[in-house]
Formats: sequence, C-alpha cells, structure tokens
Amino acid sequence: MKRKIIQVVLLLVIIVLAYFVYESINKPLKFNAEKDIREAVVIQDLKDIRSGQLIFKKMHNEYAGNFDTLLIFLREGKIPIVKKVPDPEDTTFTKTINDTIGYIVVADSLYGRRQNFNLDSLAYIPGAGVMYTLGAGEVDKGGLSVHVFEASAHYNEILKGMEMQMIVNLIKARDDIEKFPGLKVGSMLEPSTDGNWE
Repeated sequence: MKRKIIQVVLLLVIIVLAYFVYESINKPLKFNAEKDIREAVVIQDLKDIRSGQLIFKKMHNEYAGNFDTLLIFLREGKIPIVKKVPDPEDTTFTKTINDTIGYIVVADSLYGRRQNFNLDSLAYIPGAGVMYTLGAGEVDKGGLSVHVFEASAHYNEILKGMEMQMIVNLIKARDDIEKFPGLKVGSMLEPSTDGNWE
C-alpha cells in the first residue's frame, strides 16, 4: 500500500515537472512568435511613414517634424501625374517630354492600393494607444547641413501586455550591444532613411 502511494506521488511529481519543462520551453517560443507578428505590423507602419516623409521632403525640401504636419500633407497634398511622350523634334526617339496630365492626392498615390489602410491610425503604435515618436531636423555632414528625420517605437510600447520579464530581457540585450531597444526608421544623428531591421 505504501509503495502504491509513493508511486502515485512520484507520478504526480513527474507530471508537474514535465509541465514546467514544457512551459519553460514553450513560453519563449510563444513570446517570440507574438513579437514577430507585432514587429511586422510596426515595420510596415514605419515604412509607410518613411514613404510619406520622402514625398514631403521632395515637395518642401525638408522632413515633417510632427504627425499633424505629415498627415495633413498626406491627406491634402497633391503630386503631379506625369506622362512621358517622345520629343517630336527628336528623330532618334531617345528624348522625352514630361507632360503633366493631372494631380493625385499623396495618400492615394502611396497607399491607395492597400486594402484596409487607415491613414488616421498611421501615427499610432498598434495595441499601445500611443503615437510613434517622430522628429525632424538637420545635421552637419562634411560641412553641409543635411535634413534628417526619425520615427521610432520602443519595445515597451510594441510589446505592451506581453510577458514583462521577457520584454525587460529583450531591452537589456539591445542596450548591452548599444542598439535602440525597439524599431526605428531614419536617424536624427546621420543622414539615413534606413530602418534598424534592414
């Protein structure tokens, strides 16, 4: 009888230990899977912000310093629709003439083919309820003043509501290698429009 009780207790201990081993392996896998999904959405937003900033710079010779300015430009700004036609005076047919045939709203040009795209939510980190950090300015590069911008989201905001200790560990790992603990595009320190995921 004692032997059966010991066997049952040992079986229960084995089941409990197996569960904890399973959870210790499964927890980081689930965290990373959810992190990858959230990062993919944020990366797409940052690419969209970069696209808007690049058009803004072409039109205004500087980047937008805040979302109000950028979103108004994307909603109301217009870019020309240009048709290239052969130059009738060129017998080699190598020269073209740019003919403006109309104008299109910037947001329609950039995001018009995207299903379920919502311009009003572009400034907000999905699931966090806070805006991306956006800045613009100028840096000195080789004696020249160069316009720069940066849009970013910290892992505390991207991964909000997930396992806190794993977020802390991720941020610490990024800090240890002197990398931004989150996702960003552009830089306020150098003339770059690259994302830190690229």
